[in-house]
Amino acid sequence: MTIDYAVHKKNTYFSRLIFTMNATSFIQQSSNISEKSIKATLQLLAEDCTIPFISRYRKDATGNLDETQIEQISKLSQQFEDIVKRKESILKSMEEQGVLTAELQQRIQDSFSLQELEDLYLPYKKRRKTRADAAKEKGLEPLARIIMSQKGNDLMSLAGKYLNDQVASEEEALQGARDIMAEWINENMYVRKNLRRMFQRKAVISSKAVKAKLEDEGAQKFAQYFDWEEQLGKMPSHRLLAMLRAESEGFVKVNTGIDKEEAIDFIEQAVIKSRNECSEQIALAIKDSYKRLLEPAISNETLQEAKEKADRKAIEVFSENLKQLLLAPPLGEKRILAIDPGYRSGCKVVCLDEKGDLLHNETIYPHAPQHETGMAIKKIRSMVNAYGIEAISIGNGTASRETEFFIKKIAFDRPLQVFVVSEAGASVYSASRIAREEFPGYDVTVRGSVSIGRRLADPLAELVKIDPKSIGVGQYQHDVDQTQLKSELDATVMKCVNAVGINLNTASKSLLSYVSGIGEKMAENIVNYRSEHGAFEDRKQLKKVPRLGEKAFQQAAAFVRVPGSKNPLDNSAVHPEAYGLVEKMAKDLGIKTHELIANKEKIAAIKPEQYVTDTIGILGIRDILKELEKPGLDPRKAAKIFEFDPNVKSIKDLKAGMVLPGIVNNITAFGCFVDLGIKESGLVHISQLKDGFVSDVNEVVKMHQHVQVKVTDVDEARKRIQLSMIL
Repeated sequence: MTIDYAVHKKNTYFSRLIFTMNATSFIQQSSNISEKSIKATLQLLAEDCTIPFISRYRKDATGNLDETQIEQISKLSQQFEDIVKRKESILKSMEEQGVLTAELQQRIQDSFSLQELEDLYLPYKKRRKTRADAAKEKGLEPLARIIMSQKGNDLMSLAGKYLNDQVASEEEALQGARDIMAEWINENMYVRKNLRRMFQRKAVISSKAVKAKLEDEGAQKFAQYFDWEEQLGKMPSHRLLAMLRAESEGFVKVNTGIDKEEAIDFIEQAVIKSRNECSEQIALAIKDSYKRLLEPAISNETLQEAKEKADRKAIEVFSENLKQLLLAPPLGEKRILAIDPGYRSGCKVVCLDEKGDLLHNETIYPHAPQHETGMAIKKIRSMVNAYGIEAISIGNGTASRETEFFIKKIAFDRPLQVFVVSEAGASVYSASRIAREEFPGYDVTVRGSVSIGRRLADPLAELVKIDPKSIGVGQYQHDVDQTQLKSELDATVMKCVNAVGINLNTASKSLLSYVSGIGEKMAENIVNYRSEHGAFEDRKQLKKVPRLGEKAFQQAAAFVRVPGSKNPLDNSAVHPEAYGLVEKMAKDLGIKTHELIANKEKIAAIKPEQYVTDTIGILGIRDILKELEKPGLDPRKAAKIFEFDPNVKSIKDLKAGMVLPGIVNNITAFGCFVDLGIKESGLVHISQLKDGFVSDVNEVVKMHQHVQVKVTDVDEARKRIQLSMIL
């Protein structure tokens, strides 16, 4: 990664370019981060250090920047590089065309706005032949210049001088001149810049129904936008995305614009300096330029900017939901019986051991139409006893409540915990390549049931196998920029995996691939090595994995755990580079390393400043001491059983005014959805989260939070439930 463009060095014409800004100052302008921290972070990123590694183990170098700040520096650095590359491309093109003046070169060098760069390049951009180009070929550019100077008199006589084989009349000559002037007005940077500001402040977005589609299936879903108008700058992101989806599906036509007369008045004031025959022609050119060139381009720009902003908001909501879902409380290593409920096709049951391996599977039919309840009870009791089951996991799809009631009626020999878990994405996993590799001899129904059981034991380990878009915790995830969405969600998964840490000997290839410095190919090599040589005995053994070099080891080692290693630090978040330091601390206290771990009294006696080195500063030492107090502590809370209202089995049982327990199962910009234990989730609008104004839903609720809600409205026909948390 190039980190400083103060002088851009290449053996070309561009080696002479002296840019007025480097990456550090560019990033500083867009953030509140110090120059020293930016430089240190850029250097670490240039050395291929990952964001989780930098934020956790290079705090002293960066000035204690968190992951969000480091990510911001990384993105702004890439943005800076993109701008520099675009400058190079523009300057090269203009030099080849022979139009690069000293003034233009300086303006391009001084600009660090992609929009401004494109405006500067617009007159010289390669394009299809325009009306202005055709007029210039007819020799009408001199006439356009005279009119634009607003010094010409008797324009009909003047236009007559430009008649030729291609220009038959004075009016045709004037029309050609207006085409040229319209293009000049379109290319006027002052005009474009100020029109953009007008659109950003005053643009109104409107939508009208496409009459031919009104009777189509799904049309009513977008009825709100059949005749809608709103100021674009104040439009909530979710509403804009909904409107644009309605347009993409052909139900409405969307338009973005400002007051036409106000826009034309502004351009006239900017361009017309006197009132004469010339100004009349310029006024006509202005109207044409606005209608044909400026308004379509800038309205599209403005809408695209609003869409990008809405995308960022939606992706931000999705990422936060995903983070909360991945860090949901795990039950831990337990023997689990998992059930994928169903009616006619039966309930698919699997038994899993403590490691999540499949021990047994079969199908029971306790519900309609078979009603084989007695046989089902007998089979469940038999499996629970035979496989030492400690907990039961039930998917929350079709027949979930009935299955939960059925299981709770069974008299087991010992108490069993019964959980209802989200099965969102289980069907996607069951048909995936990963599932086929894990269970080649089983069908999709068995694989889906296994996923339901495993996500109770460890949601993070199981959900990383599923495309985040299929987990069902976002809004309009298929409408936003897919490249940006994938990048953000992958980063979120990586943050969660590295925040928790993983067991090197039990982690799947999918889970390993998100460990700092590993990646998909290296994860495969680790799994293959593990299969061939058996369990890893310590962290150092990672270096024996093919193609896993020193850099990958440096980035990954502290995020993997090796329970049972001879070195107890291998099962902690202490980085191997600090092992010597910890051993010195123990030696200074007259004890062994293993005696220091979790020994709060001894740890409290250590003075951090005495152990600062050239590579590990005071912040790093404090982190080490904190980790030694509770080595390998999982930051996630333990899973808790939740009880839905037993009297509510379907939407038909709901009545306005009822107060019910529920679980938050999705968060959007406009509110949250709550699982009431039935097929349909209810919506708590942002205005109903609590008394007073709420700007961010995540300030009030979190994914999987247990809440009490009041039913305010039930639309059984449309299967919509309105809820309130203001009781």
